[in-house]
Amino acid sequence: MQILSAEGLLMRRAVPSAVSRAALLLSVLVVSVAMAATGCSGTGSTSSDARHPAGSVLRVPQDFPSVQQAVDVAREGETVLVGPGVYRESVRVTKPRVVLRGTDRNAVVFDGGVRLANGITVTGAGSVVENLTVHGYLANGVLFTGVTDERLQRRGAGGSAYDPLDTARFPAVRGFRATRVTAYNNGLYGIYAFDARDGVIEDSYASGHADSGIYVGQCKPCNTVVRGNTVERNAVGIELTNASDDLSVLGNLVARNRVGVTVNSNDLEALAPQHGALIAGNVVADNNAADTPQQADGGFGIGIGIGGGTGNRVQRNLVQGNQAAGVVVTDPPGHPATGNRVEGNRATGNGIDLVLASADPGNCFAGNRPTTQSPDGLERRAGCGTRGRGGPTTGRTAPVQAPPGIPFSQVPAPPAQPSMPDPTAPGSPATGLPGAVDAAAYPLPKNGNTVPRSR
Repeated sequence: MQILSAEGLLMRRAVPSAVSRAALLLSVLVVSVAMAATGCSGTGSTSSDARHPAGSVLRVPQDFPSVQQAVDVAREGETVLVGPGVYRESVRVTKPRVVLRGTDRNAVVFDGGVRLANGITVTGAGSVVENLTVHGYLANGVLFTGVTDERLQRRGAGGSAYDPLDTARFPAVRGFRATRVTAYNNGLYGIYAFDARDGVIEDSYASGHADSGIYVGQCKPCNTVVRGNTVERNAVGIELTNASDDLSVLGNLVARNRVGVTVNSNDLEALAPQHGALIAGNVVADNNAADTPQQADGGFGIGIGIGGGTGNRVQRNLVQGNQAAGVVVTDPPGHPATGNRVEGNRATGNGIDLVLASADPGNCFAGNRPTTQSPDGLERRAGCGTRGRGGPTTGRTAPVQAPPGIPFSQVPAPPAQPSMPDPTAPGSPATGLPGAVDAAAYPLPKNGNTVPRSR
């Protein structure tokens, strides 16, 4: 276990877990090789000779025995509608504008059995995953990515495994949407947008992930909105790494993780430094849960942390009950945090409500109603709209000892989540997203126990 300090905070992406993460990725590779050797593939086989049913909706299991077979036959703009059941397969959506939808969010379950790598991998532009549950995969529940090499996808981390991605070889997939997805107890990420842009992650639930529940990374511009989700009992709730420009995190409930929201820059992935995210109208509370997967670096008790991010706005969030710190801005090696504005939040009941440990004078704090600040007088010394006094560098989080975690597969399963009111409605591909974003519609939340809603 590790005592958490400002210096060690938010460098979790800069130093991958040398033991747990390597072991996990090795297990994914071993399983994948074993499956190939025995001729048993979790992705199913293509069905080029299968007859396309009448209409634009392909049904599983009525028309096809597996989801992959239906997805392979689907044409651009069509819907694959999956009926209740447990589907022990990995699915790859490679065609554009395909809608993969369950008829019942809680009864359509993709189960990796803690042996398959990814649940649903989407590389087709404008495609959608909605109204279903995915759990028990060694890497990711739902992955949207421009990485089209399946061998790289099996390495678990969006195809790069912490090596900078070749963005010329793998340009970002354009257009994606995850709506009413339940992702729980997957080995890395729940809903993972990596090398993807022009998308929405909304009204979904993610818990029990050994890295983060929702991740947006390596995109510039991202042109993405993360809204109305619940993320709890993950190592990290929502993570943004090298994710820049036109990125909004709005009206989410981020509670009972080890760390709530992180915004990071690092050189182990492409497109650093991170820039220009808006985090507004969220509840970020009580991120001190012991019944969560343990982070190798011991991060624990943090609400919102910016590690080397630039030009971000943290506004109108309710940040409470985080034992180490409410909002932290700090500098990992090589990436000074600069130009970040933390204003109009309600930071209360945290170990230290506001912490600034950055040498750059361009970060500012105002109107957050803190009880505790580090260094003392932070909002006066680094106020927004005023010239700071050289940039405080001495901020510290409250000392907190991270408790032992539990394996991701043992985090309690979530309760049933709201399903689509009419799953037979025509599918809507992910084109023209995210559309107009009205951040002002997400006011400061008053209740720390429910998902905030826009006005």
